[in-house]
Amino acid sequence: MSIRLFAMTCGWLTGSLGNFLAGEHGSLRVPVPSFLIDHPRGRVLFDSGLHPATQTDAAGRLGAAAQVFTVEFAPGEELPARLAALDLDVRDVRYLVNSHLHFDHTGGNAQVPDAIAVHQRVEWSAGHDADLSARNFYDPRDYDLGHQVLLLDGEHDLFGDGSVVLIPTYGHTAGHQSLRVRLNSGEYVFTADSCYMRKVFEEMVLPPFADDFDAMRAVIERFRAMERAGARLVFGHDAAQWHADGTFAVAM
Repeated sequence: MSIRLFAMTCGWLTGSLGNFLAGEHGSLRVPVPSFLIDHPRGRVLFDSGLHPATQTDAAGRLGAAAQVFTVEFAPGEELPARLAALDLDVRDVRYLVNSHLHFDHTGGNAQVPDAIAVHQRVEWSAGHDADLSARNFYDPRDYDLGHQVLLLDGEHDLFGDGSVVLIPTYGHTAGHQSLRVRLNSGEYVFTADSCYMRKVFEEMVLPPFADDFDAMRAVIERFRAMERAGARLVFGHDAAQWHADGTFAVAM
């Protein structure tokens, strides 16, 4: 069985380093990634990048978040164009998996209207609670779009063959999930925002905001065990894992 994995950036964000790593100073430019898994039984998109409106009106689309982050997102970097450059059609995506509901992970959801949206139930519930949504800076315009929704309660093997498995990695948000993909070349774990970058992984330097810091620490320990067992970790916003032109720097 042949499974292909494609990696792309759908924008970049620059913000205070202290918003990514508590107590750190300076600024940091990070990629906004999206991943496409081409499985014989259907294509899976893991996170959808920024909303195309941020290319021309970031303040109007992001509100208060636009005061925290500077957006770099050029025409041709939005999801349909990125996939078209790989000879893939966004309309052929079967499953749209969001790690969580923040704007840089759900912004492209509207461009994948025919897919089944896959969320952890607790995350989906948080995104439909007015108080939790406001506290987490969720924007229902990014994710509450009328998709058919598959709600999960923990780990889920998407195709039943162990090749594409959603892993609950709660902590960054109430229902954050990561993705494990097994290729012929080995196992990859896409941490998303449960672990921003290798410095977090190696030094346990957490961001200043989280739903549950203890849960985040436990997840990172789990990732450490996965790497010791041979998995290759792909962190949520680690610029070192990407080339300047937005191509993936991790061997597959």
